[in-house]
Amino acid sequence: MTPSAPRPHRTWRTPALVVAACCAALFAVLAVVVSGRHGAPFPLDESAHTWSVRHRPPVALAAARAVTSTGSGPIPYLCAVAAGLLAGRGVRQRLFTAAGTVAFLLVEQAARYGVMRAVGRPRPPMADWAAHASVFAFPSGHTTTSAVVAGLLIWAVTRRGRTVPAYLLSALLVCWAVAVGLSRVYLGVHWATDVLGGWLFAAAYLGFASVLLRSGRRPGATTAGRTEGTGRTPGT
Repeated sequence: MTPSAPRPHRTWRTPALVVAACCAALFAVLAVVVSGRHGAPFPLDESAHTWSVRHRPPVALAAARAVTSTGSGPIPYLCAVAAGLLAGRGVRQRLFTAAGTVAFLLVEQAARYGVMRAVGRPRPPMADWAAHASVFAFPSGHTTTSAVVAGLLIWAVTRRGRTVPAYLLSALLVCWAVAVGLSRVYLGVHWATDVLGGWLFAAAYLGFASVLLRSGRRPGATTAGRTEGTGRTPGT
């Protein structure tokens, strides 16, 4: 009998889809509960906020402001461009991929902003803010953006090669995204559940995108790419 062709994506596609679906479901539940409570903070929110306001030495406050500044403004978009340039091969593909990663981030921003407007959760008291903030609170924009950008950079780095340095850099990117989210609570501009919602939103968005990206590849692309003398799959 002729052995059947390998199915490289089946081993991870279903778990990835399940994780993305679970994150989306948890986010939806959290959004409904927050909306049903008219934005009122949970006990966890109040405890984390009170602790943050009472523990703000100047050095820690300056560090938190520096970290939180990387989660908004031009930095995330520059990181998205860097991810596209790193993931592509050749000038044309690099430019095309960079445009795609920026568009990917813009779609996330639009979707997240729509949810923020729909839920309309108020922020913590303005008197407790130690950084600038605007609009509504849920989900945290800095948290969501930094998590999505970290996901893009991890995708780009591991696409170049699954090496020890790549995994170490990926771990650092995860730590950065977590730090940005925690800084929003520490600076008093978000409730803890706003940050949790941002992480769930980003995880669902990245998860579904990764499944769609792999599903869109033609089954014969890998074989075709390896028969042209390069021994490598195009774009990998």
